[in-house]
Parts: sequence; C-alpha cells; structure tokens
Amino acid sequence: MKINPKNGIDKLLFGMKQNDVIALYGKPNRNYKDEDDNVIFSYNTQKMRLTFYKEEDFRMGYIVASSAEMELFGNKIIGRTISDVKSELAQKGITKFTQEEFDTFENYFNEDHWIIFQTEFDEVVKFEIGAIINDKDEFDWKFKS
Repeated sequence: MKINPKNGIDKLLFGMKQNDVIALYGKPNRNYKDEDDNVIFSYNTQKMRLTFYKEEDFRMGYIVASSAEMELFGNKIIGRTISDVKSELAQKGITKFTQEEFDTFENYFNEDHWIIFQTEFDEVVKFEIGAIINDKDEFDWKFKS
C-alpha cells in the first residue's frame, strides 16, 4: 500500500465520504463514533483506521495505519528503525520533525506533510497521516465528488 503524502494512502483520498470508501474496501470491520461524534471506520485486513469528520460533512480527513505493506517513497516503514526512515525522508527534503514521548512510545511529527511516525523501542510501529490545512485555514480536500 502506497502512502501518498498530502493525499492519502493507497486508493484513499482525503475528502472521500463513507460510501466512497465502502465502494473501494467494502464495509468496515468496525464502525463507531468517537467522543466528537466523528465516524470511525476500522479495516482489519488493511490495518487502517479512518476518521470522517462530523464538522466537515463527514469527509475522511485522517488515517492511522500499521500494515507492514505500507510504503513511503518506495520504502517500507513499519518494523524499521526511525533513524533509517528519517534518513530516507531527508533525501526527499523531509527533515523537520517534532518529537514527543509517551511511556515507551515516541511520536515523530512533520507538520508540512501532516504525518506522524509512532515508534516503540526505536522501531516504527504505526503511521498516521492527516489532510493538509491550507492558507485559508481550511482542509485541502483531494477527492472531488
């Protein structure tokens, strides 16, 4: 599954509605609402959790994924050391990360691409990507319905 920075993952594009995603992947294994009444789809096979924002007419704006098959710029990221992943990203000009620590986990966040690499024991275990917010402080939806 290819990560498409600023756009989504695989065939998923930010701005899709629930029916668009169901047309691609079928019904989710889990479908629930979070504390903000956003709709969450969870797909076991793809190891992805998708968030559809209530305040944005339930457009998909966030993806959390942990599939070992995910690739960013042709390189797998899950199960690899964060130093190796960051070294490859530096070759693409992505060098600025904010680092946060939680127990044994660390998050490496790049705001320009709205991506987070979550690590445990120095190994990438989870990847998060969100829709970009433009200069007008609005989401830059990539899916045009």
